[in-house]
Amino acid sequence: IFVSLCICVHTVLSTIDLAINLLDTEDSDSGPVYSVWGKRTYAHVDWNEQDYGKQDEAAERTLYNQYEEKIRPCIDLIDSLRALGIEKDLALPAIAVIGDQSSGKSSVLEALSGIALPRGTGIVTRCPLELKLKRIPADQAWKGKISYQDISRELQDASEVDKAVREAQDVVAGTRGAISEQLISLEIRSPDVPDLTLIDLPGIARVAVGDQPKDIGEQIKRLLKKIIGFKETLNLVVVPCNVDIATTEALKMAQEVDPRGERTLGILTKPDLVDRGTEEAIVNIIRNLVVPLKKGYMIVKCRGQQDIHNNLTLATAIHQERKFFESHQHFSILLEEGRATIPHLAEKLTNELVRHIIKTLPTLENQIREVLHKTFYDLQKHTRGTPTTESEKLIFLTDVSINIGFVIEQSEELIRTFNQDISQIIRGEEQLFGNGIRLYTKIRREFQAWQLFILESTEKFKKNVPSKAWKYEDQYRGRELSGFTNFRTFEDIIKEEIIELEEPATAVLNNVMGLVEERFVEITKLHFANFRNLNRAAKTRIESIREKLAAEAEKRIRIQFKMERIVYCQDDIYTDDLNSVKEENTTKAGSGKEFHFGPVSNQEPTFVQEIVAHTKAYFHGASKRLANQIPLIILSSALHDFGENLQIEMLHLLQEKDKLNHLLQEDGEAAKHRSYLSQRANRLTKAIQYLRDFTAL
Repeated sequence: IFVSLCICVHTVLSTIDLAINLLDTEDSDSGPVYSVWGKRTYAHVDWNEQDYGKQDEAAERTLYNQYEEKIRPCIDLIDSLRALGIEKDLALPAIAVIGDQSSGKSSVLEALSGIALPRGTGIVTRCPLELKLKRIPADQAWKGKISYQDISRELQDASEVDKAVREAQDVVAGTRGAISEQLISLEIRSPDVPDLTLIDLPGIARVAVGDQPKDIGEQIKRLLKKIIGFKETLNLVVVPCNVDIATTEALKMAQEVDPRGERTLGILTKPDLVDRGTEEAIVNIIRNLVVPLKKGYMIVKCRGQQDIHNNLTLATAIHQERKFFESHQHFSILLEEGRATIPHLAEKLTNELVRHIIKTLPTLENQIREVLHKTFYDLQKHTRGTPTTESEKLIFLTDVSINIGFVIEQSEELIRTFNQDISQIIRGEEQLFGNGIRLYTKIRREFQAWQLFILESTEKFKKNVPSKAWKYEDQYRGRELSGFTNFRTFEDIIKEEIIELEEPATAVLNNVMGLVEERFVEITKLHFANFRNLNRAAKTRIESIREKLAAEAEKRIRIQFKMERIVYCQDDIYTDDLNSVKEENTTKAGSGKEFHFGPVSNQEPTFVQEIVAHTKAYFHGASKRLANQIPLIILSSALHDFGENLQIEMLHLLQEKDKLNHLLQEDGEAAKHRSYLSQRANRLTKAIQYLRDFTAL
């Protein structure tokens, strides 16, 4: 499945190369609207009265057919994945619409969808509203469908939408003005809409009204940040022209989650309310000169409240919008540049969404593969529990031999897979998910820290050797003639340094023991989470083994240090190390430069130089030995012995057959979790199939 999925995504990218070319195609005469929607879009509005002729119509039909074949499925793919519930597992590409209250957000969505969405004072949008617009041939009738929770309802006329959305919000969020994170999906199929999916979010409010929660403003901000914070989400920020764009709350929130403005598109509304003399400032905003956004800005003029009272249709409003920009002294240039009107906005949004989907498909494939892999892995750990149907229960309860056989078989399977995972950990070969780190890697870091500590201690030790040598000369020298090195002084210096390393070594042991115990407990929880008695039995054994082996390992470490205090080295090894030190000193002296070893130099008395050379030579070998020997002791006891003893103890549990039923008593939540994992695996598997079907188009 996973190999096929990889091939699938590569094929996807090849399949939609033409789609990218289509998106980048603009006709200089008809404008970019026709490069995506075709002449039939908004057929009830005659925006361009030019007679195209038969060749133009044929080319247009070809372009439209290519669009239907290559671009429409791209959006449908994400809609299908969202309908599956994939967003419970990972984020999907989307366009989220945010804006302050009275920013004109609802008017923009109305103009794009051709339907009247709920309006009113206060917070009207109280749940995320997924608006799926799907363009159909001109000879087909308008259709709608609203879905939420386990409810799905067909809509036969656009006039039903307002009431249906309000009823859905009352069911999902209650009737007292509260908000909810649950998604309401509204699908519109019409000849007069672009192929586009948007998620409308509640308008940013600052003051609670009526029965609304006092912290409604903060609730809305948390909801918005959660959705627009996903890197898979394109943020459509709606701002009215008659306010200072730099101070709008919606744009501030978008900048917080997208500081570089890479996935934010600004929409300016209400251009007819701009104060005289400030028009050029608006043009500068649209041209990305004030608050730069990578995806830029668009400007639109939609129906106002007075227009609705006057029964101005959406079709007429779009016609008037175009005339407004065509005749405007300052804004007409924006129309020529394709930065103004709802049709141009719709095309840009479709283009941006499809490009965004194309860009995120490889990442989406990797995420689905990883989550599905982990889900199957977790599902394997949640083995079959107590039978649920009456017939299974009857057999389970009446046939004692089957019952006992099942318990023994299940116990053996649980402990076998548990022991396999422990073995993999001991070998440093355990499976990882996401950003997980292998136990061996964590242990190696502890050993690297131990080696670094030895090196730092050695450097400190070297600096103290001359002073210790002088202390001997001043306090303890007896009848020895000047220049003779006292072996007892050398031995005392070495022992003192060895002793200082003993407690840090036991600290490394405790750290590693803690890491191993933590990982073994994690594996126990993973395998036996449904069986609290078995889980408890395994944890008890882990604690007991840890206590026993920690004491044994500490004893071995202290024995090692006891041996290290016996200052000894093979003659040839020690002679080689000492000669290396002396050769190094001779080389430095022969260069004519004064050499230094810590605070000692070739200007020090001979006996000081001698004892420094001897201690350096001996500790060179001793530090290497300790840097390796202590980790070997710890690995042997804290990891290998720990893991092997735990596996043996778990196998011993199988010998206590009278306790197996007790050990396999299942938690009440286990069946629910098993069902959750099964559902998750099913929807992720279907998602893979959807990706395959997409490549076949």
